[in-house]
Amino acid sequence: MRRIEAILLLGAVALGWGTAWPVTKAILEYLPPLWTAAVRSLIGTVTLFAIAAARGPVALPPRGDWPVVLNVSILHMVAFSALVACGLQFVPAGRSIVLGYTTPLWVMAGARIFLGERLTRTRVVGMCIGLLGLMLLFDPSDFDWGDQAALLGNALVMLGAFCWAVSILHIRAHKWIATPFELVPWQALIATAILIPLAWLFEGMLRAAWPPALVGLLLYGGTVAVALPYWAMQSVNRSLPAITTALGLLIVPVVGVACSTIALGEPLTWGLVSAMVLILGGIAIGVYRRTDVG
Repeated sequence: MRRIEAILLLGAVALGWGTAWPVTKAILEYLPPLWTAAVRSLIGTVTLFAIAAARGPVALPPRGDWPVVLNVSILHMVAFSALVACGLQFVPAGRSIVLGYTTPLWVMAGARIFLGERLTRTRVVGMCIGLLGLMLLFDPSDFDWGDQAALLGNALVMLGAFCWAVSILHIRAHKWIATPFELVPWQALIATAILIPLAWLFEGMLRAAWPPALVGLLLYGGTVAVALPYWAMQSVNRSLPAITTALGLLIVPVVGVACSTIALGEPLTWGLVSAMVLILGGIAIGVYRRTDVG
């Protein structure tokens, strides 16, 4: 893939993942959170297997890859998706995506503790700036600490970010046998097999009127916002330097906040913008290495 094609594809990934948050928020007007995550996962699973089958034979994951398959399924596709969906009931989508994308900050700290990666001065500065942005989101003058629903929603999204960070740390340490994309359909399948019983257990049988708006939102959420970005990232990762990809994905929260403001009418406050700039700026500083750019 040519560089310009890979960059355009990276932009499409950022658009898909960025719009996923306001789309999920909109779906919650029709479905409870766990069923929202389960149905999106089901649609994404079908799409991923269709893409995999079009590329060649679909084989079971090698035995050595099963730990990472289960890790991604449980911590990212189940825990992160379900916690975020639950948190979005009480937190605006724009704020949620900024909280969710604090994940790289926890990955930086975890990589030092659990993987022995060197914590350079640049990473320390980046983490401090990012944490300052996080503190700004919970500024007592702008955040109502007496609102129990808001506290619960923010805590759920933050817990989801921690789960995603743990998943990433395991992925970094894993010795791959199959390629990541060969494993993604199976990860999605296992996640769906977990999410559907969980949704039935905690929220009862799925009951919905299925208006065209809901069907469209679910199809978009399961394909454009889930399956296609997973497929596209494999091509992007093979065609662009890792740091270019990492920095490019910082567009995701910007897209999410913009779409939440335009489509959902959420207020765009200076506090939210300032926190987003600090968090994303800290992440950019923390991951930037001159030798990776090319």
